[in-house]
Amino acid sequence: MPDPLNQEAPLGSLGSPLTPTASFYRRSHFPVPRLDAAAWRLRVAGEVERPLELRRSDLEAMPRRTLAVTLECAGNGRNLMAPVPDGTPWGLGAVSTAEFTGVRLRDVLEAAGPAPAAAEALFEGADRGCVGAGREVAFARSLPLAAALDGDALLAWEMNGEPLAPEHGSPLRLVVPRWYGMASVKWLVEVRLLAEPFRGHFQAEHYVYVGEAGTPDGTPVTRARVRSLLAAPTDGAALPPGPVELRGAAWSGDAPVARVEVSTDGGATWTDAGLEPAPSPYAAAPWRLAWLPPGPGEYLLMARATDAAGNTQPLAPVSNELGYGNNCVQRVRVVVG
Repeated sequence: MPDPLNQEAPLGSLGSPLTPTASFYRRSHFPVPRLDAAAWRLRVAGEVERPLELRRSDLEAMPRRTLAVTLECAGNGRNLMAPVPDGTPWGLGAVSTAEFTGVRLRDVLEAAGPAPAAAEALFEGADRGCVGAGREVAFARSLPLAAALDGDALLAWEMNGEPLAPEHGSPLRLVVPRWYGMASVKWLVEVRLLAEPFRGHFQAEHYVYVGEAGTPDGTPVTRARVRSLLAAPTDGAALPPGPVELRGAAWSGDAPVARVEVSTDGGATWTDAGLEPAPSPYAAAPWRLAWLPPGPGEYLLMARATDAAGNTQPLAPVSNELGYGNNCVQRVRVVVG
């Protein structure tokens, strides 16, 4: 098994409201830590009135919440950029949807009592590694305190009704709906409230936009940009003559998806697909379109989403130096007959 572990989900898995755990994409910056669940503790410290050290049983005694959430790596689609930036060469499969069960982050923070000086919440995982000559760091990310206190950020220990697997963050992970996946820190061991902004490697040196037209350098990567993906048929498929059902999923971190348009002629014309209810406000919405190819030949299929805030996928890749946030329209070539 590769280490660090980075694996895409099959695009066909997006055709279902929830991604099977075995197919859920995997993203690690360092080797997967193996933690003893019995000895594990979550520390809550820093700018708090009541520092906490919580066992799993302490968390389970709090009100439980289950949410379906779509998580997408910020680098999803990186290898569609030209030139391809350094970093994990993701195609389009670094995205999946699962039901996560745990407690609201807000409930834990309120139990600790944020001090008046608290401005950010820092989340540190047990995974560690080198990011330069002699420089070892843990994977750590912060959120503005207001975002951390959002009622639907979770500290989760279950995924799709089963205990978290080691590669998905066991024994506890953060799940931040609507944000790109780097915010959902895995193997969580500490939450620390800070009075000053965190400037760690994965906060200030990575997961920022650099060299992107219209975006100031250093802008943090936060919410997932609007995107639609075609789950079936897959790229390169050979289809028999006759009706074809095109299906996929669409999501946005800024607002609910309002529209998905599909082109079967390489973008010359577009047709509205039928949107189906999403399993939660934080999960991708399935869509479908019945298509009757006019005859044998090669066809270029495309799908683009627009959210309720008016954001629409661009046709061309959105390029930047670190390869984040590229939500350009997918292109799928199929042959009929």
